[in-house]
Amino acid sequence: MTDGDARTLLAELGAAMIATGQPVHEIEAELVALAARLGHPDAQIGAGPTSLTIALASGDPATFEQVTSPLRLDQATQVRRIRHQLHHRQISGTTAMAELTELRRLRPRYPSWASGPALVLVAVGIAGLLQPGWPNLVAAALGALAVDALMRLARRHHLVATLLPTLAALVVAVLVLSAARAGLLEGALRTILPPIAPLLPGALIVTGMSELAAGQMQAGSARLVHGVVQLGLFALGIVSALYLLGLPATTLLNVRVDDLGWWGPPVGLLLIAIGISLMESVAVREAPWVLVVLLLAYGAQLLGQHLGSVSLGGFLGAVAASLGATLVELRRPNVARLVLFLPAFWLLVPGSLGLVGVSQLVVDPSSAVESVLGVLGLMAAIALGLLVGSALGDALRNKVRPD
Repeated sequence: MTDGDARTLLAELGAAMIATGQPVHEIEAELVALAARLGHPDAQIGAGPTSLTIALASGDPATFEQVTSPLRLDQATQVRRIRHQLHHRQISGTTAMAELTELRRLRPRYPSWASGPALVLVAVGIAGLLQPGWPNLVAAALGALAVDALMRLARRHHLVATLLPTLAALVVAVLVLSAARAGLLEGALRTILPPIAPLLPGALIVTGMSELAAGQMQAGSARLVHGVVQLGLFALGIVSALYLLGLPATTLLNVRVDDLGWWGPPVGLLLIAIGISLMESVAVREAPWVLVVLLLAYGAQLLGQHLGSVSLGGFLGAVAASLGATLVELRRPNVARLVLFLPAFWLLVPGSLGLVGVSQLVVDPSSAVESVLGVLGLMAAIALGLLVGSALGDALRNKVRPD
């Protein structure tokens, strides 16, 4: 393989890894190790949230590759497989390049009509954890259908895609707040969150925090600012619905109802696992492992909240999700860690809790500093848990399966 071919291959692979949502410090470390295996131990790589630049040595020609759009979890599995096989010299560079080229054309495993029911399952599952009341579950399901229609429209119209956070929050909020005004449900704010949870920037913000902690200032700050702006757009939609319907700010009080009892969370977790698997084209054989990691994360989160605070729960949940995904990958090498780990972000709901904090500013502006500090503290705790879990997982992986 010529230097130009090697540079192009690493750039294409790195761009695909960025598109899976993997933190840039992990991408750089893995690409440097792979470049050394390909005979270029002095490779220099600069990865960002939307692009990557690579040179095989200082002063050599560099290649720039831009990331076009995110990849599904089934595509992320293929990216991980290609990198692993290249690292262990199980496939040639030419074959890897051809597979990376075909990756974007990989069709979803399930039919397109399944996205609506899948989003309903996820929304009802999250509602079973956040706001387990029968009217709230129904409202979450109807809101999910509305969000799915908006997402389909956004694929065809750029303006709708740009305004999607605000439009989705507005439509769902109008639906839920109208039901609350009619006396059909309580706890409107927590009922609004489940249908829009898949769109919330929780994973984006936590990934940015972890990148900042790892010294990646540019990527981390860019993701963090983008995530905060996204939260603001969601909050704008909710507040706009409040004033559009002429309701008092107290309608957005953070009230939790519980009509389901003990069985709500287990069923909710099962529905989330099924829904995510359908939305992200996760193979049927991998779906049970997604559920296992969700259970680990949820159990650790509850333990932390019982022992200390929400932040401790977020920290332990992130550690459990990251370490649990590594353990499953060691036991089942064909199941990519990233596929198991990313769904746990929806369970930890950092973006939702952040949106609660931002929306609460409308109810009590005097609590602005307290709300912002609480959100930042939770994000930092989850990011720290991600780093600790990743470090423990890497140590375990190197001990059990050294390269």
